[in-house]
Amino acid sequence: MEQSELGTEKIGKLLMKFAVPCIISLVVNALYNIVDQIFIGWGVNYLGNGATNIVFPITMICLAFSLMFGDGASALLSLKLGEKKEKEAEKGVANGIISSVVTGILLCIIVLVFLPQLLNLFGCTDALREYALGYGYVIACGLPFVMIGTTLNSIIRADGSPKFAMTSMLAGAALNIVLDPIFIFNWGLNMGVKGAALATIISQFVTFIMNVFYIKRFKTIKLNKDSFKFEFKTAKAVAMLGVSSFITQMAIVVVITVQNTLFSKYGYLSKYGADIPITVLGIVMKINQILNSIIIGIAAGSQPIIGFNYGAGKLDRVKQTLKIVLGLSFIVSLIAFALFQLIPEQLIGIFGSGDALYNEFACFAFRVFLMLTIFNGIQIASGIFFQSIGSPSKSAFLTLSRQILFFTPAAIVLAKFYNVDGVIYAGPVADGLAFIISVVLLITEMKKLGKTNKNSYTVENAKKTLNSGNNVIITIAREYGSGGRYVGKILADKLGIKLYDKNLIEVVSNESGLSVEYIEENEQNIHGNLLSSFNTQYYNNLSNDDNLFIAESKAIKDIASKGSCVIVGRCSNYILRDNKNVINVFLYSNDENKVKRAVKYYGLDEKDALKEINKINKNREKHYNYYTQRKWKDLDNYDIAINVDTYGVEKTAQILENFVKDYSRV
Repeated sequence: MEQSELGTEKIGKLLMKFAVPCIISLVVNALYNIVDQIFIGWGVNYLGNGATNIVFPITMICLAFSLMFGDGASALLSLKLGEKKEKEAEKGVANGIISSVVTGILLCIIVLVFLPQLLNLFGCTDALREYALGYGYVIACGLPFVMIGTTLNSIIRADGSPKFAMTSMLAGAALNIVLDPIFIFNWGLNMGVKGAALATIISQFVTFIMNVFYIKRFKTIKLNKDSFKFEFKTAKAVAMLGVSSFITQMAIVVVITVQNTLFSKYGYLSKYGADIPITVLGIVMKINQILNSIIIGIAAGSQPIIGFNYGAGKLDRVKQTLKIVLGLSFIVSLIAFALFQLIPEQLIGIFGSGDALYNEFACFAFRVFLMLTIFNGIQIASGIFFQSIGSPSKSAFLTLSRQILFFTPAAIVLAKFYNVDGVIYAGPVADGLAFIISVVLLITEMKKLGKTNKNSYTVENAKKTLNSGNNVIITIAREYGSGGRYVGKILADKLGIKLYDKNLIEVVSNESGLSVEYIEENEQNIHGNLLSSFNTQYYNNLSNDDNLFIAESKAIKDIASKGSCVIVGRCSNYILRDNKNVINVFLYSNDENKVKRAVKYYGLDEKDALKEINKINKNREKHYNYYTQRKWKDLDNYDIAINVDTYGVEKTAQILENFVKDYSRV
């Protein structure tokens, strides 16, 4: 869809287009484990389901790695294609696949060798051990195929084939539904939990095969043998781009491990023991994941709509989209809340029968643990909203707050007073706190919407060009407060060439569709770090940060092709790394002089000036390191580096003028 349509098409239609495929994919993924548990519950017993919950963290660890490589490769693919660097995009995708293959094989070996110890770590009880070992050993054999298939699924979506990615997942899920009853209790096989595991890995192998065959059909790149040469630097870049997906999934592993361990520790003090709580809460959380998948799908579908319109300054459309998302999320949460409170026995009954204590604890868990699930829609949607508008720290905080910051400590503390019941009480405590934080942050942000930066910039006009006929491009990277901008202006005047600094904003605005005000506010604060990619695993779409970098890259390359000029900042030395006749400069200064300049020329308060300077320079460094995979202050990236304090602004410009003239033989 063209970006212009994101700013003009009816929001309901846009949301339908983006959200529905995402909802389907997430729900199908959630159903994978639920289907297993339904047939295990009827074909084995509830202890079989408890065993799958013990093994579940192992599959989540594998999912964490596969999403790290898949989402990381997808992000690198989108960025490099935006820069017209197809070969680098191909290497990124290939190294993501290689990393997934190697890690999948290693994890398979580790699990097969150390499965008993891992089960103890994840809270296994004596009653669950035999079932968990049977299920775990079979699952371990399929881990490489699961990981590679999942990694490829992310890349395929980024390649522009979300329908194929969804189809391969649906094919696996459908086959799992067919094979589960056959292997578990039909046709004389009676394999029990081993049958469920076998059905799962066969189904996921089908997804793996379909996705592998897609490699030859990539639309945007062409992979060959050369592409599949492992490069540590590229693999590291892929992993860093996908690390937030890894952290998000590992947070789930931590939560499950903590609650299972607490149930094992305090189970003997409760009439329910440990096995019933481990089994029931695992089922409750997986049913709740269906609710969360729908909400996440709705919110993730709004990401490109909110992101584009926020960047384009169309704040009314941002507010309208947010209201629709929150409204739909609340309705879904309300329906789920009603089901959890009114028919918990029927819901747990889907997963087989149990004794009176089993049913009693199940009703207790549904009604208490999910008591405040009605507010989940606000918390989840808020996290993805902040991601959409370029507030990654808030997004990451909201994403992890419920599970890590609130639930885990609450469960540990309450379990000491209320035993296994305390873990259940921790659910509404975490939901309530996460909801309050979400509302406060959301209200604060909504008040800010509509406020725009009214600063304007003047375009510098060149007086003349270098008379040699040789184009020379001077890029200037500089610390904030070093005087680099003024050095650039003086140098451009001396050489009689154009200066591109603030005037680049209008060019970039036209290129990206982002508003001038948005670029003014955000280009020095582009959030090039792992926080900026939180929640992106739900919907592969370039963020405004990425679109801004790509637009700046195109503008800078176009400018460099037209004649000699000075370009200040914006990773221009990296963007023009393949160009000839480029001189790369780095300017720096000591803290005392940076503060003096910042107070005098930028109006900073002297007391807080150094803190603000360091913050700005840290953002510049993060941005540069993220998009270039280089170090901002590594002097090997530059042809000349000067401490402006040594010579002063005027003399520094003079030194650079002489350097440039000598270089260009003027």
